[in-house]
Amino acid sequence: MNPEHHIKKETAHKLARYALFAFIVTFVLARVFVFMIMARMMPNLYFFADGIHVHHLNYGIFLLAAVGGYSVFRRPTGRHAEITALMYGVAMGLTFDEFGMWLHLGGSYWQRASVDAVIVVAALFGLVGFARNLRKFEQKHLWSFIILLVVLIDFGAVIFMAGNRLGDMMGPTLHNLEAASSP
Repeated sequence: MNPEHHIKKETAHKLARYALFAFIVTFVLARVFVFMIMARMMPNLYFFADGIHVHHLNYGIFLLAAVGGYSVFRRPTGRHAEITALMYGVAMGLTFDEFGMWLHLGGSYWQRASVDAVIVVAALFGLVGFARNLRKFEQKHLWSFIILLVVLIDFGAVIFMAGNRLGDMMGPTLHNLEAASSP
């Protein structure tokens, strides 16, 4: 096995962990700020252009474009690669936090699809960041993987059903908060 190949794989795992960390922190902070603004617990930090609310998914899209361009044209290594991975995680968090708006442009911020998308992206970052090298995948790992997959599918089903029920219960209240925070 080529030793350089092994080092690159470990670096990819480390960078994925950086991106996962930034992704989760950004998602949580974005949701906390939005809830606090809507509950009037902090000043309205939303940016408006001619009375139109510029959602934070737009900041994420521009940051994704910048990080992608930097990654392609500069090919960062070392500390620069780690910072790039962190910025990528921030951009993904900002963008996927409002994933529901991708599907329904005029829709509510609180669409269930946004939370589902964040869970899927975080799981993918986690898989890349913590998965074993496929060449080292042994029979005993296969059974662990199958059990984990079944548990995750069941967990996803429970979250989906509970999320829909919670959305039905909390949706009108959140919609009223959202409407009240608009200029």
